[in-house]
Amino acid sequence: MKIKLIALVSTAILFMAMKTDKPAYQFFTKAGKAVDYSQVIKACEKADIIFIGELHNNPIAHWMELEITKDIFVQRDSNLVLGAEMFEADNQLIMNEYLSEKIKKKNFENEMRLWNNYKTDYKPLVEFARKNKIPFIATNVPRRYAAYVNSKGLEALEDLSPEAKKYLPPLPIQFDGNLKIYKEMMEMMKSSGMDHVTDNIVKAQAIKDATMAHFILENLPSKGGAFIHYNGAYHSQDYQGIVWYIKQANPGLNIITISAVEQDDISKLEEQYLNQADFLLAIPSDMTKTY
Repeated sequence: MKIKLIALVSTAILFMAMKTDKPAYQFFTKAGKAVDYSQVIKACEKADIIFIGELHNNPIAHWMELEITKDIFVQRDSNLVLGAEMFEADNQLIMNEYLSEKIKKKNFENEMRLWNNYKTDYKPLVEFARKNKIPFIATNVPRRYAAYVNSKGLEALEDLSPEAKKYLPPLPIQFDGNLKIYKEMMEMMKSSGMDHVTDNIVKAQAIKDATMAHFILENLPSKGGAFIHYNGAYHSQDYQGIVWYIKQANPGLNIITISAVEQDDISKLEEQYLNQADFLLAIPSDMTKTY
């Protein structure tokens, strides 16, 4: 009888273990309080700009970007503008022509300098914008100018032609090397044995942040609308990067930041992620990757 009881208990425990949910994500506030997806969307109700800081190869982060976009589109009665780090400002004409169905998909994909994971991760956002006639802004600096800053410094941008400067924020670029994200970037480089690096490598990051902020501000929707921006979490976490540049230019804007993080156990937000954003999207660290 005792053996049968043990067997029954063991079977029950095994059954319960198999029935346990395996959530793919959990939202938390910056203070670490678990919240539902609907609460995140509700909090975005009056935001002028919503930053979604992604992990570039995480499928849940990309799926969530699309889901949030769909719901904000409805929430704002179609008054929405999208923008992304993954597209460079000198390709805006191509983006506009594709969205307005003036060029074919083949031409768009051949000429846009798309990231390798475009088709799985960013194409759904572009196609949603195309279907619903939503502007989509290529906010990032052309990569050749970030490389130029890495080589010559921010001051060298003054030497570019007037045509080139159309794809940059107004010069000179404000830069604060004491910001946490830039200091950590330098420390990481040096701890990796790259003692020869100069602060130009951080300034190359800053020109990306400043340019994205500039084109977001230039393309804010009319009153009551929202601008959703997709970028690597690093560009908006700790309310720095792009967010810092926007606040320098227009501190009165209502900004909501969302950052994706990975951790082994998503039942509780790890301390290292507290206060990094208004909402943290915690995803299991063993989640499959898109590349």
